[in-house]
Formats: sequence, C-alpha cells, structure tokens
Amino acid sequence: MTTPTLPEVWLRGPLSDVPPLLQPVAHALLQAREEVMALMKGFPEDLLWEQPVGVASPGFHLQHLTGVLDRLFTYAKGHSLTEYQLLALNAEGYRNPEINLAGLLQQFSRQVDLAIRQLEGTPESELTQVRQVGRKKIHSTVLGLLFHAAEHTMRHNGQLLVTVRFLLEDKTGEATPQ
Repeated sequence: MTTPTLPEVWLRGPLSDVPPLLQPVAHALLQAREEVMALMKGFPEDLLWEQPVGVASPGFHLQHLTGVLDRLFTYAKGHSLTEYQLLALNAEGYRNPEINLAGLLQQFSRQVDLAIRQLEGTPESELTQVRQVGRKKIHSTVLGLLFHAAEHTMRHNGQLLVTVRFLLEDKTGEATPQ
C-alpha cells in the first residue's frame, strides 16, 4: 500500500497568516523544505561533503540554503548582516567534523519557520520599500529580496537534488528513483 502524496504546497491553498502577495514566497520555501527533507532521508553521512565532478557538496547546499534565507530576510528587514552571519557565510562548504546531516536539516527547517513568521508580519504596504544589500549597499526592495530568497532556495534545492542523485548512483552503481 502506498502513502497518498499531497499536491505541491502551492496547490494546497493559501496560508492563513501570510499576506496574499507573499503567498508564492511562502509556498516555495515550504515546498523546498519538504523536498529537501524527503531527498536527504537516509542519505549517507560519509557523502555529505563529497563534490562529484567538482560541483558543490550536499553539505554546502544545505548550509547555503539556510544562510541565504537568513541573509536575504535580514536585508528585507532593513538590517545589515551581523558578524556571526558573515562568519557563517565564510564557513559555508568547508568540511567540519562538528557538522552533521541532522544538524544541517534542523537548521534549514528552523530557518524556513523563521522566514514564514517574518512573511506573516510583513505588511504588503512595505513591499516596495527600498532596502540595501551587502557592503556595497545595492538597492533592492522588500519584495525583491523575498522573491529572490524563494527562487534562490529552489535553485539550490534543484542543484542539491542532482548532486545527491549522482552521489547515490555512483555509490550503488544503480540509478536512483525520480
């Protein structure tokens, strides 16, 4: 007996506390979390930092998914990055024996929760307000930052999917199911 699958998050209806114009951002982040958690279930810990054919490792993608959400949502609030956020950015992708898969997945899930809460508290009237990004203070808007956070998350989700499938196929010699 197979478990019935839910439709994609965007087909499940609006999230009651998220403003209408921010629904696509919330749907994309929740979809990415579901896909990442399903993809990484049972993933071998010893492959976390492997870089097949020189592409980024699964560990990097998981760190980056969390970090980008944190940074872009910080800018959307009108804040600069903290020293801790800059240190985390510089540490992305480096093998660290203290970092494990469960911890990376927990951090990503927590960051999605924080992002959804921020979306819930973001008035639509603020979406076109200018925000500064990075040390160069490049101009964007609240909506631009939030949209980019969603599309960037989905981009890395796809890259993670391909990398993980390649690593698992390479390890077993068999193609992984789609």
